[in-house]
Amino acid sequence: MSGLLVRTTDYHTAGEPFRVVDTVEQAIPVPGDTVAERCATAIGPGGSGTAPRRGPLDDVRRLLVQEPRGHAGMYGGFVVPADDDGAHFGVLFWHKDGYSTACGHGAMALGAWAVDTGRVTAPEDGDAPVRIDVPSGRVTATVHRTGGRTTGVTFRNVPARVGARKIPVATTLGLTEADIAHAGACYASVAARDLGLDVTRASLPALVRAGQEIRAALAGHPATWHPDGPLLSGVYGVTFHEELPETPFGPHQRNVTVFADGQVDRSPCGSGTSARLALLAEDGRLGPGEDLLHESVTGTVFTGRILPGGVTEVTGTAYRTGEHAFVADPYDPLGTGFLL
Repeated sequence: MSGLLVRTTDYHTAGEPFRVVDTVEQAIPVPGDTVAERCATAIGPGGSGTAPRRGPLDDVRRLLVQEPRGHAGMYGGFVVPADDDGAHFGVLFWHKDGYSTACGHGAMALGAWAVDTGRVTAPEDGDAPVRIDVPSGRVTATVHRTGGRTTGVTFRNVPARVGARKIPVATTLGLTEADIAHAGACYASVAARDLGLDVTRASLPALVRAGQEIRAALAGHPATWHPDGPLLSGVYGVTFHEELPETPFGPHQRNVTVFADGQVDRSPCGSGTSARLALLAEDGRLGPGEDLLHESVTGTVFTGRILPGGVTEVTGTAYRTGEHAFVADPYDPLGTGFLL
């Protein structure tokens, strides 16, 4: 890491950070022939998404996500080559504990970044589709433009599917039931009120503890297995939701997603919203032409809808927050940093 210089462009999508690193431009090697292979390589043999093996690429991740350059809530992505000419580029998503196979808020930020940097040509008025290869497949971030300004981004995810319903889970707050849905990553969905909680900032410590307990309890459950293999299997996030008064257009819910090892999504969670959409559709609560108004614990909003074949779309906003040139001073005893 001695003398390393890494340039990033930072965004937030509905409050959740996303730090973009163009590995191609900066000649940071990420071995593999596909994005999924590169993700597996980044994790390393014997590692997992939340316990990657150390290596040169993971040292860069640690440098950018850990303090004093990052923080426990930081999120980002390594931009890599696409699988083929059908996509504009690929990405490896990362967080404080490792790597993830899906990230809706990250895809939205990357759509805005691709247009802002001119990587993808966009009209002054109209839409620009940005096709992105992610470890779970190919997604599209359609950037909406008005008067030369980006006004929103719609994320179209890989198809979502329900894995299981009402799985009993014991926690220190009592027994609850979890619904499982796959939407690029596997999410367990739990009604916060079943544990005597609400989705508020004051409840976050209890929600995080419960999320960690539920994730551990469901480890290895057959419903969390994905037919494409271990990379896409296992609970990635636990989404706690509560009902709000419905709108004329459909359901209205507030949620918080606790993912990885206790990380809290500040946004309504893009791929987590996709998972909620699949569950609501199966319940008959979300039909054609209806939208889910999905609030986060910070008060930001995504709007989601389900299309034929389990395909979901989630719309939100993404804004650039800064550009950075991070260095690793060879005399710095903290090295890649620390987490509290």
